[in-house]
Amino acid sequence: MAFSTASHAQPANDEARVKAGFWKKMKAVAARIPFAEDALAAYYCALDRQTPLSVRAALWGALAYFIMPFDVIPDYLPLIGYTDDAAVLATTIRMVASHMLPEHREAARRALKKLEGGAD
Repeated sequence: MAFSTASHAQPANDEARVKAGFWKKMKAVAARIPFAEDALAAYYCALDRQTPLSVRAALWGALAYFIMPFDVIPDYLPLIGYTDDAAVLATTIRMVASHMLPEHREAARRALKKLEGGAD
């Protein structure tokens, strides 16, 4: 699972994986998933160098799971394809909620507006 802490390199691998594929995935699915704003807020929280390393590592792991093309429930399945992604992300966000600042949420709303083609 993406949350593994078996090696010290795992969070760095998750971060690199997310940075490489997050925006492509968000552009493709933002309009179809109800948790797009949460995923974006998690991304901005993970990017924030003021966020504790352990919180950032958990968020990178959850976001890496979200962008992986193969997971427990394949994303292409209608209605249920993103339920596992949503569950992993929601659980992680609940664990680190005190570190998700209004600035992260506002950046997520702005990004979502842009992804949906709205004016800033």
